[in-house]
Amino acid sequence: MASSIVPPYDRLAEVKAFDETKAGVKGLVDAGIREIPRMFMHPPEILNPKAPAAVNCLEIIPTIDLGSTNRSSTVEKIRRASEDIGIFYVTNHGIPMSVMEEMLNGVRRFHEQDVEVKKKFYTRDASKAVVYNSNFDLYFSSVAGWRDTFASIMAPTPPPYEELPEVCRDIMMEYSNELKKLGVVIFRLISEALGLDPDYLGDMDCDKGFRLLCNYYPACPQPDLTMGVAPHTDPNFLTVLLQGEIGGLQILHQDQWVDVTPVPGSLVVNIGDLLQLLSNDKLKSLEHRAVAKEKGPRVSVACFFRSLETSRTYGPLKDFVSSDNPPRYRETTIEEYYFQHSLGKPIDDNIHRLQRLKL
Repeated sequence: MASSIVPPYDRLAEVKAFDETKAGVKGLVDAGIREIPRMFMHPPEILNPKAPAAVNCLEIIPTIDLGSTNRSSTVEKIRRASEDIGIFYVTNHGIPMSVMEEMLNGVRRFHEQDVEVKKKFYTRDASKAVVYNSNFDLYFSSVAGWRDTFASIMAPTPPPYEELPEVCRDIMMEYSNELKKLGVVIFRLISEALGLDPDYLGDMDCDKGFRLLCNYYPACPQPDLTMGVAPHTDPNFLTVLLQGEIGGLQILHQDQWVDVTPVPGSLVVNIGDLLQLLSNDKLKSLEHRAVAKEKGPRVSVACFFRSLETSRTYGPLKDFVSSDNPPRYRETTIEEYYFQHSLGKPIDDNIHRLQRLKL
């Protein structure tokens, strides 16, 4: 009897075939797959290295009312949240509920429109005005995430209006204008929480530039075998997240994964690597991930605040350095940190970025 020979797994061939469809993960779901391709299957140690905690995230993650008239109390709450856990909800942030809902709807409209229309934006060239693809690290990561994304730098200068997707260009502009105002508010509060002048971080351009990542996580037929996004920290100053009603975001807290429950009307703010670097480890860049779900789609919009002056140097601020507390990191530029340590690395390697700058 002739023995059957199983050919070796060729991940690159599978990745290329998937990428060339330009239909993303949603294209797989639309095709009616019942089993996810091997390129999306995560190893057990990534899927569940630590059991999810059976706790209420609202007892762990503070909710901060930006409309409070007690500024000193607000600053103190932000200080504790940024130092202790690295994440907090904000309410009364000034962005109308109708704008947030329409932004989420706009993301769905883009991802659910005819694939031939979406293909016009499909690219792996990060310099394009709009970058739509599935997994920015598809070709250099060991495993893919169950998600599609389109992204655009919206501040300080957005792309020409006509270059944004027609189905969501108006709301992208409106939501971004609201985020510009909110960014100023939050960075002033964080500056004060660090004991600095309110304009300190703003004067360093921390609040001047941001990129919108508009994520779409289709319903997954085998959510126990894959992830939406592998564990990572964010390579920026600050992230402001708008998430839809379907949960999926988890944070690593006391060695356990905790679900971050969507709270209507709120935004989730988390500290990024560069604020941890500037504060010499006073603030905490939070490790987090997004799980795949059988229910979907899950939609989210992440705003990544980072300077667009790529040659500017950032390092531990003198205010947080002393003979008893020497600098823990060497200086770096945005060019080096973001474009070399992030864009050239798989997302699950991002938790090691700061370690590479350790003195």
